Amino acid sequence: MWIAENWKDYEVIDCSGGEKLERWGNYILVRPDPQVIWNTPKKQPGWKRMNAHYHRSKKGGGEWEFFDLPEQWQIRYKKLTFNLKPFNFKHTGLFPEQAVNWDWFSEKIQNAGRPVKVLNLFAYTGGATLAAAAAGAHVTHVDASKGMVQWAKENAASSGLSDRPVRWLVDDCVKFVEREIRRGNHYDGIIMDPPSYGRGPKGEIWKIEDSIHDFVKLCAQILSDEPLFFLINSYTTGLAPAVLTYMLETEINSAHSGMVLSDEIGLPVSSTGLVLPCGASGRWCAK
Repeated sequence: MWIAENWKDYEVIDCSGGEKLERWGNYILVRPDPQVIWNTPKKQPGWKRMNAHYHRSKKGGGEWEFFDLPEQWQIRYKKLTFNLKPFNFKHTGLFPEQAVNWDWFSEKIQNAGRPVKVLNLFAYTGGATLAAAAAGAHVTHVDASKGMVQWAKENAASSGLSDRPVRWLVDDCVKFVEREIRRGNHYDGIIMDPPSYGRGPKGEIWKIEDSIHDFVKLCAQILSDEPLFFLINSYTTGLAPAVLTYMLETEINSAHSGMVLSDEIGLPVSSTGLVLPCGASGRWCAK
């Protein structure tokens, strides 16, 4: 498992009974987590001193209960600064486990010894975009949500990266890649974090198990002649690491001989010393 263990402003303190106890900077949150199927005694004091608690509804969705939490606050990862706020469906605007991937591709970019163009698809609030830009890459950030792209820009400003070469685009990712093929544009690194289900700006439907393989195949056409890396993240239960390996081997490594590795990603749990699984990632990189 690849573990995001270099955080100072974030930690999973404990997890039990379908929930995780987290520290986000100076604030303690309790949020549901479907992976936490065990029910162990909640001895950590944070369970009784939380700043906010997201309650999952049996009918789907849920709502926040606030005790003492600002509307927005910040945490840092190395030189990056992220603006956080609780919003619908339990999220805060950041997936801390992805830091293990930021570190991986940042090293690739820094060691490339040449200009690197990176495409970040389904780019959300820009964690990967900021990491790639800070490492020295020219980045194209694409997300279908105007609000998420604006949030990512704010994160870039907070991180002192507003002057870096980043294109911020509100667009349907599939249609954008199709246009890039027609334009003849290419990228040295591609990052994608596709949702299990989603809609584009004009109602385009995305269902990951039906769409992901064709999309990887499409993206392979915009890789440069000397690509550096290709990263797929998945939070969908049916897409095991081995599935990601298979797609990357057949669509990327068959044309660009390199190395494919896929695994679960996770976060250390400070009270137990164990690791909470948080999805899977597939990585291709040049040798």
